[in-house]
Amino acid sequence: MSDGRRVPVIPVVAAAALLLGAVIGVGTGDAELRSRVWLFALLGTGAPVVWKTVRGMLRGEFAADIVASLAIVGAALLGEPLAGLVVVIMQTGGEALDEWAVARASNAVAALEADAPRTASRVLPDGRVEEIEAAAIRPDDTLLVRPGALVPCDARVIDGASHVDTSRLTGEPLPVRAVAGTPLPSGAVNGTGALTVTAVRLAAESQYARIVELVRSAQASKSPLQRLADRWAVWFTPFTLLVCAAAWFVSHDLTRVLAVLVVATPCPLILAAPVAFIGGVSRSARRGIIVRHGGALEALATVNVAVFDKTGTVTVGKPSVASFTVDDGVEPRALLAQAAAIEQGSGHLLARVVVAHAEAEGIAVPTARSLREEAGRGVQGEVDGVHVAVGSPRFVAEAMPALADRLHAWDAGHDGLRAYVGTSGGALGRIAFADALRTDLAGLFSRLAALGIERTLLLSGDQTANVARTAAELGIHEFAGDLTPEQKVERVAALQDEGARVLMVGDGTNDAPALSTARVGVALAGHGGGVSAEAADVVLLVDEPQRVADAVEIGRYTMRIARQSIGVGIGLSVVGMGFAFAGVLPPTMGALAQEVIDVAVIVNALRAAR
Repeated sequence: MSDGRRVPVIPVVAAAALLLGAVIGVGTGDAELRSRVWLFALLGTGAPVVWKTVRGMLRGEFAADIVASLAIVGAALLGEPLAGLVVVIMQTGGEALDEWAVARASNAVAALEADAPRTASRVLPDGRVEEIEAAAIRPDDTLLVRPGALVPCDARVIDGASHVDTSRLTGEPLPVRAVAGTPLPSGAVNGTGALTVTAVRLAAESQYARIVELVRSAQASKSPLQRLADRWAVWFTPFTLLVCAAAWFVSHDLTRVLAVLVVATPCPLILAAPVAFIGGVSRSARRGIIVRHGGALEALATVNVAVFDKTGTVTVGKPSVASFTVDDGVEPRALLAQAAAIEQGSGHLLARVVVAHAEAEGIAVPTARSLREEAGRGVQGEVDGVHVAVGSPRFVAEAMPALADRLHAWDAGHDGLRAYVGTSGGALGRIAFADALRTDLAGLFSRLAALGIERTLLLSGDQTANVARTAAELGIHEFAGDLTPEQKVERVAALQDEGARVLMVGDGTNDAPALSTARVGVALAGHGGGVSAEAADVVLLVDEPQRVADAVEIGRYTMRIARQSIGVGIGLSVVGMGFAFAGVLPPTMGALAQEVIDVAVIVNALRAAR
């Protein structure tokens, strides 16, 4: 019974036996044979249900299925197999539906491990390079990281220059310049220049491995939500047993007691929540929101604190030109055209950003000649007979010595990622790069507040100054930057220890542990996908943060319908119990009355899909 794949077998067998008995009864008129078929089927299909309940009680679990098990046992002992079979069908059918609706099949750890660096290029003392498994790396090994390759372990650069993408690990959207002495985390992606690095620690002890372990431990420690039905059963089961005791005290008739049990079988409890959840899941899917399990919908209905990652979540997640500043007397569009012409010959990410910016400004980009690129430093060439250099201040100063003093003055006091443009004609410009805010955030945080979100926080691995700037633009007062994945988990866990019900929204690998830790993790798969989507409870297929508010709204509406359906179903069951108590409703009729109640509950719960 514990195996979710076998659960549907029992209601199918019970229903088939019920139909077979009816056919035998109609075809032969042999009521005794029909009753035997039903009794045999009841014993075969009811035993697993009762045994599962007994095992739960031995573990101290008193759930909604106690009344159903008592009804099954009573029906078998008192010769009412039809009533017992109906209870088995509704009980196990509801459980199968519940498991289909709420079963979680997350492969977050497997996805993380599949993306982990597998191989490395080790440099031997004689200069030869051998390919080895990442697990064979030892501290102080010299490794070659080729352009486009993953850094196989935490390491430090000893030779070469490049830009390295660490965004999926740190949340920093802009490439990090890597030169001799620069520390690199495992799992970072090298850019266009080859790097020689020395291993700092084993691959199994690296930052990427710690992220894998964080996700694994977060998922293992995250307590599952108690089923909605079981919470109602806490009072309904004792109430039912009290009515049964009163029926026996008044009538001394076990059949009447069985009738009360049959009518009280909590099928509304078992069916209402999963049917409503399925409706909510369906409604979410139509909005491009994939809810991975019914428990996530229930949790969405209760969250009161929202935590957002920055990079790729509230920002576009990739660098863009924030500003282009030129020296006095320089025509900006002409200098930008020259810079874009030079950058067209480079494969560097920031070079493509400059070209795209020029094209977006409506600038016709000319053709450059005699291009020469130094990986990680810059590129230079000729544009319409003018020598142009684009890159770091030192690179441009070396290419244009006459501009060195002005470059030094221009570079002083500026932080953030930037590139300089210099020409043999004396023109000088500075390109500042930044990660821009999304344009589709209008009203998101006010909507969340209206839905019951009391606090909103911005947590990021990006530099604190950048996070503070973004938070101020969004009107978010609580924020933190320079956070490792472990520190994000600690922040989320601390909020929950204070009693907060946390909704975490993110998109990168570095967000996966926090997504797994939060009460509800929401991943923007349209931007990042992959591991973050596997670790999350809710996945937005469309790269629109507004859908976060949609998910919360759907969760709240779904739970309202589920509770309403349970309340109506339990109310009708109590009315039926009154008739059974009075001896007006025999067990078989009670079972059929329960069927009518179930239909009413299902019809109402289906409203969650609208």
